[in-house]
Amino acid sequence: MTTAFEELLTGWITRQRWFAGKGRALEKVTVVSDVPLGPGLRHVIVAVRQNGHDDRYQLLIGEREDIPARLAHARIDTTVYDAVHDADKTGFILDAMARDAEVGPLRFRHVPGEVIDTSPRSLVIGAEQSNTSLVFGDSYICKLFRRLIPGVNPELEIVTALARQGSQHVAKPYGWIEIDLDGQNTTLAIMQEFLTAASDGWALALTSVRDLYASMPGVPAGEAGGDFAAEAFRLGAATAQVHRELAAAFPTGVIEAPEIKRMAETFRNRLERAVAEVPELGDHAAVAHEAFDRLADVTGPVPVQRVHGDYHLGQVMRTPTDWVILDFEGEPGQPLEERRALSSPLRDVAGMLRSFDYAARHLLADREDAAELAPRAREWSQRNRMSFLDGYADGGGRLHDDDDVLLRALELTKAVYEVVYEARNRPTWVPIPLSAFRDDG
Repeated sequence: MTTAFEELLTGWITRQRWFAGKGRALEKVTVVSDVPLGPGLRHVIVAVRQNGHDDRYQLLIGEREDIPARLAHARIDTTVYDAVHDADKTGFILDAMARDAEVGPLRFRHVPGEVIDTSPRSLVIGAEQSNTSLVFGDSYICKLFRRLIPGVNPELEIVTALARQGSQHVAKPYGWIEIDLDGQNTTLAIMQEFLTAASDGWALALTSVRDLYASMPGVPAGEAGGDFAAEAFRLGAATAQVHRELAAAFPTGVIEAPEIKRMAETFRNRLERAVAEVPELGDHAAVAHEAFDRLADVTGPVPVQRVHGDYHLGQVMRTPTDWVILDFEGEPGQPLEERRALSSPLRDVAGMLRSFDYAARHLLADREDAAELAPRAREWSQRNRMSFLDGYADGGGRLHDDDDVLLRALELTKAVYEVVYEARNRPTWVPIPLSAFRDDG
């Protein structure tokens, strides 16, 4: 029998940004775990059934007789609310991590040797689609994974491993929360250093693009204010360093010709499905087919290792000293085993190259002078792509002549994904990924 609380959640959960089942009929919400954490605070896991399948979500539930105005946006009912927004309650997380507390099935852990200050108050930041991040003062950022996938989250696994190696390109981890789901140790949250003086890579790149577009016609990208090429070089070097550290921390391997052919066939199948959904892509499909044919002819071996898996300018931060890489969760929506699978590090390189192209072109989407500025977009993109690749090679990343074939195929299959995404969500942006298939870029 559905309880009154489950009925409340049924109406509330579908409206949350992090709810992954939008657009599908909700059959049932069932509370599968309800752990009291303290006065007026509970940790709840619910199973949400849609199309006969259950997804589990993590909630912090607060209870107050009178919910103050500052929490009105988090209200679920007259006395029940989403407690991640209540700084009076979330201090429990810091205290429990600091003590390595175990509360029912929940295990709070801190990184050995690290001391957690339990005094900062929290604030929910950002507009993440799948997670909720709480910043505690200027010290920590704690990411709560809303939709729970059984198993250790790749971000916790990778960041803690790199931190043990002394990596300068990850935010220091401080603690995490875990529970057993389906017999597997499952990550509920990870807490890391909050980079107070850092700037988002995407924002920095857009500032450079705007400066170029605002400069006098004919001024080269390298001479316009806010040139980004030096930062792209440093980012390439940092990326190579992290790839080397990942190769040292986790198993590596190689893929041979048969697996490379299967990869090319997978890319080809994705292209065909994309053309069926976005017929406009069909005019450019020959370029991708040629790249995938060349990939199928590679005899190997191709080195593979753990990689970031969802690498772009929005996943990096520029601190006063260097670049820091964030969000090692892998590609959203993919099964955990795929996100943890070994892959070519050029997958990350291709993702960043596509991100440079997006930074250059997306500001043109609604401009009347887009055609006039298009050559400048190509110039900015090419300049920063080459600087990134130079930095990657300088930092020890593998970029031999034979790798060009794989890199080109990886970049085009990423653009195929982008075409479908934009057609579904931002149709006016479809020309951005389509430009990847033109000879002139």
